[in-house]
Amino acid sequence: MGGINNRTLLIAAIMVGLGLIFIGKLFILQVYDTSYSISAVSNTRRMVTQYPSRGLVYDRNGKLLVSNQAVYDVMVVPRDIVAFDSIDFCQSLDLSIEDLRERFVEMRKNLASGKITTYKPSVFLKQLSAEKYGSFQEKLYKFKGFFVQGRTLRKYEYLLAAHVLGYVGEIGEEKLKKDKYYTQGDYVGISGIERTYENILRGKKGVKYMMVDVHGREKGAYREGRHDTAAISGKSIALSLDIELQQYGEQLMRNKVGSIVAIEPSTGEILSLVSAPNYDPSLLIGRDRSANYPVLASDSLKPLFNRAIQSSYPPGSTFKTINALIGLQEGTLKPYTTHECFMGYHTRALSVGCHPHDSPLNLSQSIQHSCNAYYCYEFRNILDNPKYENIQESFNVWKDYAVKFGFGYKLGADFYNEYRGFIPNADWFDKVYKKSWNSLTVISLSIGQGEILTTPLQMANMAAMLANRGHFLTPHIIKDIEETNIDDRFTEIHETGIDLQHFAPVVNGMELAVWGGAGSTARKAQIPDVSICGKTGTAQNPHGEDHSIFIAFAPKDDPQIAIAVYVENGGFGSTWAAPIASLMVEKYLKGNISKNREWLEKLMLEGDLINAEQKLQ
Repeated sequence: MGGINNRTLLIAAIMVGLGLIFIGKLFILQVYDTSYSISAVSNTRRMVTQYPSRGLVYDRNGKLLVSNQAVYDVMVVPRDIVAFDSIDFCQSLDLSIEDLRERFVEMRKNLASGKITTYKPSVFLKQLSAEKYGSFQEKLYKFKGFFVQGRTLRKYEYLLAAHVLGYVGEIGEEKLKKDKYYTQGDYVGISGIERTYENILRGKKGVKYMMVDVHGREKGAYREGRHDTAAISGKSIALSLDIELQQYGEQLMRNKVGSIVAIEPSTGEILSLVSAPNYDPSLLIGRDRSANYPVLASDSLKPLFNRAIQSSYPPGSTFKTINALIGLQEGTLKPYTTHECFMGYHTRALSVGCHPHDSPLNLSQSIQHSCNAYYCYEFRNILDNPKYENIQESFNVWKDYAVKFGFGYKLGADFYNEYRGFIPNADWFDKVYKKSWNSLTVISLSIGQGEILTTPLQMANMAAMLANRGHFLTPHIIKDIEETNIDDRFTEIHETGIDLQHFAPVVNGMELAVWGGAGSTARKAQIPDVSICGKTGTAQNPHGEDHSIFIAFAPKDDPQIAIAVYVENGGFGSTWAAPIASLMVEKYLKGNISKNREWLEKLMLEGDLINAEQKLQ
């Protein structure tokens, strides 16, 4: 019995002790900390998210490209709403009664589906201007359950580079589920660098606790702000983009379909990335975005589509430089090797046509005149090389070289939607031709046609590789991040496996293509006092006029810019792509266009391949 009494006393003592602790705590709360009793009578606590300003965006020369502007969201806590004057409410916010009803219907649907709750704030009306916020704030006490929360929207200092910069929009359900940082109604980078560098640009949200009265009016900080956390602004970034060169490129590509990509060869930094047709980035800011986006998305010219990194085209004759390097490295071609051309390459089975030019030609001359026959002979020699047992083995060797040049796979640029292009392997042809194929079957690959697909970004990278004589750095648009290093992959050198001495005849051929006189394919690309090297291309298009292509770099012995231009339905590479590329190079290197080339600039600026049929010879 004694043991039982001891246990009973112990339990009773514990219970008494706990009771005294609770009584003491209640005494402290009610007597010494009066803020709780006050708030229980006339106030309630509101948690207000403090949204950070997104990081600023600059170009390579320090020019501000993207800043922020203040806007305000009208928030609602459904359980706190009481009857209010709807006409006064609507007039204060420039809403119609019908619009107000629709918003309440939508709010009830979201409550039913669980997207929002009755006790947590959610967005009722987005993005009031500062002026509208000021007038509404004065009447806010009349509308219990509503309050205003500050936000920022992007502001574009230049209405350019929409595909590079991208845009910010309200977060979608999929992203919301994956990242717990976000809540319903938050803004997030949707495309371009806004998406790629979202975690850097977004900053960190803070929280502010406010005491509000029964009318929803703020009465001051809760507990003097001791529990508040400040928002931390996003980090600013500098892009490698030259905004003046970008502007010039967009002007040159007006009323045309295609793209321009310019790269600094020594760093892989993208100097300009133009996709045409373009669009005004300010159209996708704020409340107007919901109306403007469907219009842009339904446009038959696809202005939202980033052709520079997403389009897949045959590289055309620009790819002859690659086949020449592979042949030189494999020993099936020498700089002095000559081939005849009788208006093309002809066998019993097929003919590959060519344009009139001198014959026979050596390697450099074959690039100067872009001879199709030369590369048919040369490509077949690569694939029929006796050191390989069969066509499958030799073809995969060729394919591996092409991959090292940056084709067939994503380059790894800082764009989330970069396309990989396509370089077939032997297995692919085995399936198509049931293992019954040879070098003649795939002869179109010799001149950059057939199954090869590349992006303009990959072609600009090819030009940069040629400028560097055998290596490249992954193309990227980021140049600097505030207090942070850029990704190491952007400083890694990629070797192509081609010996240095093999580049001399190829580069000399590219120089001759511009400066070699009569018969040279790129004479329109000549820039006074600039040793530009280039290669034209004309890609067959089954749906209309051929595509005009040009790659180039300059100066020859100290390359500062490499470029690829692709003009859809532009015909020969010398017609549109070569002049546009040379104007871009001249603008970048010299800052202006020479007097004796102003006629060419005017022709390119005014050229309209969308609204009128123009064929220049």
